[in-house]
Amino acid sequence: DVQLVESGGGSVQAGGSLRLSCAASGFTFTNYWMYWVRQAPGKGLEWVSDISGNGAHTYYTNSVKGRFTISRDNAKNTVYLQMHSLKPEDTAMYYCAAAEAGGPWSRTLNRNDLNSWGQGTQVTVSS
Repeated sequence: DVQLVESGGGSVQAGGSLRLSCAASGFTFTNYWMYWVRQAPGKGLEWVSDISGNGAHTYYTNSVKGRFTISRDNAKNTVYLQMHSLKPEDTAMYYCAAAEAGGPWSRTLNRNDLNSWGQGTQVTVSS
């Protein structure tokens, strides 16, 4: 079975940093683009970033460019999201997801758009 397990969320003050991890199993990790998607309270899903199977291509939503970095360790079947200079508006549930294709996301993302999802990890940024 496909499993995506996120970890690393927590509560931080504005300006702080967190690193999220997502451990994947049950599929050929290198064949899939990996995504980070977030959902703030009362809002829809927001694409944050994605990375190609070999890690050569990465994309970010404008609001996190220069602050967040996505990476993957294919030997460990793990994808990461390093977050710096966190802002209160980054507060959300962060989900890891996998898909067979990737790139910059220009429209509203729905759960059916990506193949598999984790359960999420909460990030709370206080001012």
